[in-house]
Amino acid sequence: MADVVSVRTVVGMEVHVELATRTKMFSRTPNVAHPDWYDAAPNSLCDPVSLGLPGALPTMNREAVEMSMLVGMALGCVIPDQCSWDRKNYFYPDLPKGYQISQYEHPLCGEGEMEIPLAAGGTGQIRICRAHLEEDTGKSGHELPGGIPSEGSIIDYNRAGTPLLEIVTEPDLSCADDAVTFGRELRSICRALGVTEGIMQRGHMRFEPNINVVMTLSDGREVATPIAEIKNLNSFRAVHGAIEHEVERQVAQWREDGLEMGPGAKSTRGWDDVRRVTVLQRSKEDAHDYRYFPEPDLVPLQVDDAWRDAVRSRLPELPMQRRERYVDQWGVSAKDAAALTEIPATADWFDAAAAAAEGACDLDGAASAREAAKWVLNAAARLAGERGVEPHECGVTATQIGQLIAMRHAGDIGSSAANTLFEMMCDDDREPRELAEGAGLLQVSDAGALDGWIDEAIASQPQAAEDFAAGKDAAAGRLIGHIMKASGGAADAAGVRAKLVERLRG
Repeated sequence: MADVVSVRTVVGMEVHVELATRTKMFSRTPNVAHPDWYDAAPNSLCDPVSLGLPGALPTMNREAVEMSMLVGMALGCVIPDQCSWDRKNYFYPDLPKGYQISQYEHPLCGEGEMEIPLAAGGTGQIRICRAHLEEDTGKSGHELPGGIPSEGSIIDYNRAGTPLLEIVTEPDLSCADDAVTFGRELRSICRALGVTEGIMQRGHMRFEPNINVVMTLSDGREVATPIAEIKNLNSFRAVHGAIEHEVERQVAQWREDGLEMGPGAKSTRGWDDVRRVTVLQRSKEDAHDYRYFPEPDLVPLQVDDAWRDAVRSRLPELPMQRRERYVDQWGVSAKDAAALTEIPATADWFDAAAAAAEGACDLDGAASAREAAKWVLNAAARLAGERGVEPHECGVTATQIGQLIAMRHAGDIGSSAANTLFEMMCDDDREPRELAEGAGLLQVSDAGALDGWIDEAIASQPQAAEDFAAGKDAAAGRLIGHIMKASGGAADAAGVRAKLVERLRG
């Protein structure tokens, strides 16, 4: 057998997005993917439609359709004039009807594309094959509540009937890093559109990479391995690990059996997150195995220009556009821009804080934004982490941040006192200046007060005073630190240093 000279990874993605409508796809029962119903007891959100009881008929959820159209438009997909519903037939315990209402030949969203930054540098276009709307299945489990082992599988049908948008890409991804980038970018888009909370641990987004490798052999031939689909990955760590493992496994498997890609050679595998390996589940079904046929209980869906325009008017600024604005217009670093746009509500809060800062002081828009970014990404993020909330939920208003930045810019408050003040603002909606006055945090620049603190520092730190007088700038830190402690952070640090220079080097 010829040697393997090089290996090229080929990955296409199937991404399932649970839509956060208030009700299910084909009934008016509450939807477990909506925040109001996250903690619903198992099997409490069931109805005759989602359980497939005799005589129950589906009724289409218009909001789920519009959410799907929003995603399609954000991805540049074609929204056709008509789409239709199909029955996808298969048996599994979490599918009580024995079929899933889905879309096959005529999906709601056709071809599109999404641009992502590539691990190798630059950007690449990931082609979208389709995005079709369907209903989710129930959820199988093997543990009782509290993690108690169960003798058999248990089923929770709360998820059955949840609106599910399946986004399918062409095989345009060439490494695990790019696949994760695509997933993160798609999640950011869906969050910005407000169609899902995107909480991976709750299964709001599930990724199924289709992976194979193309090997160049020493005799000049190119050989492609059979495609493996890895099912139901609900973390980016799992996506990355599964792809990297599968590439190594497929090369080793080919060396062992020489099996190449061809009809009937596809497989479905699961991911063992503990052992970090994929596990064979079954041979991959083809479309004809599902015996698709038109759904007899639903008429085709007609989409006219007026409906498309009404949905398109709801499109917000997308995450990539927002990041570009932060970087190009405000000079925020690419890393900080990515962090700021991770959660749409935090990005909105940051925008409001930047505007408030610009209105409260004489900083221009770019400088105001950079100062606001520091507070959002540092103090707010730290306190939010301690409180178990997102940065925009830490209790500080955008107006307060703007006023705090103005106080710092005017020299009314020192850096350490400003951090103390920020923590106070988390629990008090009064203006920062009022809070600072009440807590004695305003910076003191009175010459008499500064002279008194400097006298005390020189007396207690004589060696530091001598070193600074001799030209050792680092010694100023001990003196200034003593003064800031003595003043409770109220001393003007810049004024203190100027007076030390005047006093000891004059």
